Amino acid sequence: MGAWEGIDEIVAIADAGSFVAAAARLGTSTSHISRAVIRLENRIGAQIFVRTTRRVVPTPAGRTLIEQFRSLIAARNDALSAVSDDGAPRGEVRMTCSIAMGERFVAQIARDYAFAFPDVTVTLELTNRVVDLLAEGFDLAIRTGTLPDSGLVATRIASRSLYLCAAPAYLARAGTPASIDDLARHECLLGTAPAWHFRSQGKEITHRPAGRWRCNSGTAVTEAALAGHGVCQLPDFYVMPHLQSGALVSLLDPLRPQEEPIWAVYPQRRHLLPKVRLLIDKLREELPGALSRSGAL
Repeated sequence: MGAWEGIDEIVAIADAGSFVAAAARLGTSTSHISRAVIRLENRIGAQIFVRTTRRVVPTPAGRTLIEQFRSLIAARNDALSAVSDDGAPRGEVRMTCSIAMGERFVAQIARDYAFAFPDVTVTLELTNRVVDLLAEGFDLAIRTGTLPDSGLVATRIASRSLYLCAAPAYLARAGTPASIDDLARHECLLGTAPAWHFRSQGKEITHRPAGRWRCNSGTAVTEAALAGHGVCQLPDFYVMPHLQSGALVSLLDPLRPQEEPIWAVYPQRRHLLPKVRLLIDKLREELPGALSRSGAL
């Protein structure tokens, strides 16, 4: 049994959901897939899949193997892609982004990239948690603001502005804040950011708001502000259309912070891979325009 035998087959079964579908994906026979699994199970002395008439489910040992095998396949494909003659992108790109920015902007760019290159597969995971790229096998993350010193490479691809705002009805009822300190007596609508940012006399000021309502959806926070429930600070693509229509009022404009950078973050070892480099180029080229158009609606 060769060292690589069973690795592609195991991952294909996990992805496709059955031996038959895995065989079709790899262009081989179902009997070959079955033999490869049996030989690998015999080799490691553990069952990899629980097979029933309707489904194939990985065992705990199988799940561990599948994740390790994914990393092996990705590393193999990366190595082959890095030395290819034509420099065309190949293989899978695993990327992650926050839910809101991913749904509204990044997903379309990544989708167009995938379908422009037939040898590329893109997996985009939308989550508001900070993914460990190395530990979880990701090629790329889209992140905003100040980045921690993580040893990862960061390329600035766009920027966004933050606006403090509230509905006219709320301001008529509660008054208009004239300073950051005034926010302590206002209803603050909280999103995923633990702090609000301002800038005065060239210095960055951080304010940690307190509020009775929090949601990890910027859209939901915007809707709460539009309903007159309080003050929020959100990126421009959420609130700019409402500021332009007058449904929201911008507050403390002289204290508005500098634009926040939007970064493409990736492990150093993947920097020269065409599949990553060209996707970053596309994001740098198209994301600023997409963000700008969203604020001009």
